[in-house]
Amino acid sequence: MAGVSLRPHVHWAQRHRELYLRVELSDVQNPDIAITDNVLHFKARGHGAKGDNIYEFQIEFLEPVEPKPVCRVTQRQLNITVQKKESNWWERLTKQEKRPLFLAPDFDRWLDESDAEMELKEKEEEKINKMKIESRVPKDPFRHLKKGYLIMYNLVQFLGFSWIFVNMTVRLFILGKDSFYDTFHTISDMMYFCQTLALMEIMNSLIGLVRSPLIPAVLQIFGRNFILFVVLGSLEEMQSKPVVFFLFYFWSIIELFRYPYYMLSCIGIEWKPLTWLRYTTWIPLYPLGGLAEAVCIVQSIPIFSETGKFSLGLPNPLNVTIQFSFLLQLYLIALFLGVFVNFRHLYKQRKHHLGPKKRKMK
Repeated sequence: MAGVSLRPHVHWAQRHRELYLRVELSDVQNPDIAITDNVLHFKARGHGAKGDNIYEFQIEFLEPVEPKPVCRVTQRQLNITVQKKESNWWERLTKQEKRPLFLAPDFDRWLDESDAEMELKEKEEEKINKMKIESRVPKDPFRHLKKGYLIMYNLVQFLGFSWIFVNMTVRLFILGKDSFYDTFHTISDMMYFCQTLALMEIMNSLIGLVRSPLIPAVLQIFGRNFILFVVLGSLEEMQSKPVVFFLFYFWSIIELFRYPYYMLSCIGIEWKPLTWLRYTTWIPLYPLGGLAEAVCIVQSIPIFSETGKFSLGLPNPLNVTIQFSFLLQLYLIALFLGVFVNFRHLYKQRKHHLGPKKRKMK
């Protein structure tokens, strides 16, 4: 049996250019709202004063309004904003002089005419002041050049890491586990190029081209380059270790989403699936990448101890040799501290971009 049609409680307020209607219905379903011949027609199912029913009402406005109302549904109520055709103050909402029983003032938003004029004046002054401030700020004559540089930088890095990822994936499917052992000899040239080019990110942050904080960028880039150039690049024994495959793979997957996100941001485009991937995939991949780096360090310590490579012998009277392997053990501690710092930074970034937005409650 169809529900009985009832009128909901409606509260209203106005400004010189707008009308605000607050319909006291929760869990609104299928709202049908239209303005024809200056009459607002409302019909919806929701939970109101008479329980779960179909509620409807009509309001013929005192003066002409725009025929396209804006509706916003929340869990507790439904808000309708209607634009006046002319900016002025109405003595009442409806054409009929007697106020309908279901209609009442919205005292949460109510202002008298003088207060509304003051509010309107403040908004106009704020807009004018903003325009004055913007006009005083000199435009950067190199802004297009900077934007073009950042787009090209991110594009080149994306293409480089895409080549690494695709190459490693194809080799994995063709060769299976055998691809683990020659990853460095196949991929290292491109990885050298990408990680050397990544030093520009530190420069970009230093000179203010990007707003990224400097410390996380320094920790990540110098950490990676230390592993790549010092640990792997200087020890042939490390270059055939399976851990190199996983290290390069984790690094490349992270960058597959990071660089396209930054590239689109340079031209003011935000693609929500890419934003989600950019600030989500690091959650498993970043700790795994840090673990792979730690494994590289641990596996290289015996080799550096045996060969004495990069060890520093102090002259007499100290006659002490500082083993590079000992420095690597200290670096392990710094590595996990760096992972923690970057993890905390990325978590804040994720919360900022993907966290729930605060809503103002009326």
